Amino acid sequence: LSPRVGLQPKIWLVGTRVTPLISYWFLKEPPFTKLSEISHRLESFYTDRFGQGVVEVIKDSNNVVRTSLQASKAYLQITYLEPYFEKWERRRRPTYFERCHKIKRFMYATPFTRHGKAHGDLQDQYKRRTILSTQHSFPYVKTRIRVVEREQKVLQPIQVAIEDIEKKTRELSAAIAQNPPDAKMLQMVLQGCIGTTDIVLNEYGVPIDKLQNKLKICFHDFSKKCADALVLNKQLILPDQLAYQSELQKNYAEFTRRMAPIMGGAPRTNDHKELVTQAERAVAVAAEIGPVTSV
Repeated sequence: LSPRVGLQPKIWLVGTRVTPLISYWFLKEPPFTKLSEISHRLESFYTDRFGQGVVEVIKDSNNVVRTSLQASKAYLQITYLEPYFEKWERRRRPTYFERCHKIKRFMYATPFTRHGKAHGDLQDQYKRRTILSTQHSFPYVKTRIRVVEREQKVLQPIQVAIEDIEKKTRELSAAIAQNPPDAKMLQMVLQGCIGTTDIVLNEYGVPIDKLQNKLKICFHDFSKKCADALVLNKQLILPDQLAYQSELQKNYAEFTRRMAPIMGGAPRTNDHKELVTQAERAVAVAAEIGPVTSV
């Protein structure tokens, strides 16, 4: 969740010194609390309770093998969570307030590869999504709630790519829609980079299944939002940032060139100029029309 709402960590406890069974808890912390602060505080609390050398903090969010743990120790696994919404639920919660209240499902993601490393090349990058359901909805009168359900799903490399592109597109949309515009926030999003690969296409560059077609659509949406963001940024920057704007447009041109096999059609050197020009025209028309009030 946003720092203004508060950090949502998941606490995992195991070991006979704490409980005979695995126990999951969900904590709500004050805004702007760092995960390292929570880890240090809880480690100190249980060390004072059980003694030195008993408490051990697991520093990753991977699945823990029970047989590798010592029953005489108390283990803590602390992970940052964010609210989880299905697509239909996201549509029913359009406002910021609705997406921060009456929440019972949270998720965290763990990147991994088949070779044992956490990160690798795009074609080897998998992600394990863990969804936790709490006993009560947040916000709640208590800051600690027990987790009552846990489910996991493994995302294939192409699904990881789709999820990342969709997230980046949402960030761009939110930055563009801010009123009044926030130049710093917009530039922070624009500076984000994206890796590309042709492993999800066949030898002719044509999508061969539903996921590949979805990835192609995501790239189209992402490219359009980038063009819109470039137009808005051009209107917000100061004269001393013209070189920065030029570099952004250059990178966008390179991006569209590399994406041509995925998005279809042969790459053209002026593709990015056409998209930016179309976006500029749309902004000009909107300015002439003025604000529209829906009834």
